[in-house]
Amino acid sequence: MSERGSVGYAFNRTRQAYLATQLSIAATHWSRLRGLMCTEADSFHAGQGLWIVPSRGVHTFAMRFPIDVLYLNEEKTVVHLEQDLKPWRVAPVRMQAASVIELPRNMLYSTGTSLGDEIEIVLGQAREASTQ
Repeated sequence: MSERGSVGYAFNRTRQAYLATQLSIAATHWSRLRGLMCTEADSFHAGQGLWIVPSRGVHTFAMRFPIDVLYLNEEKTVVHLEQDLKPWRVAPVRMQAASVIELPRNMLYSTGTSLGDEIEIVLGQAREASTQ
């Protein structure tokens, strides 16, 4: 995955599990539009994630692999989940969402992430903790 901005981490406080230990941010118009398009599957693996701010929904046009998508409100509480979103799809728009995190496939399942979970996002430092 190419560098898109500050690198940090996303931690599910409710489940005490890391979602991404190398979280990049897409906060400009072009970085949000590009997202993970044309990224190779082997370069987006467990531990990585892309936080898209602001965003109320995503698409997987020009993507080559499925992803999990986590929708967060302003307080970074989970308001919607999309698991195993296949390439060339449009995920639902959720008006209560302020941002989304794109994660490798099965990350939401493996961490037990659910609606209402509180997510901590810290930019400027990656974590070396393993993703569960």
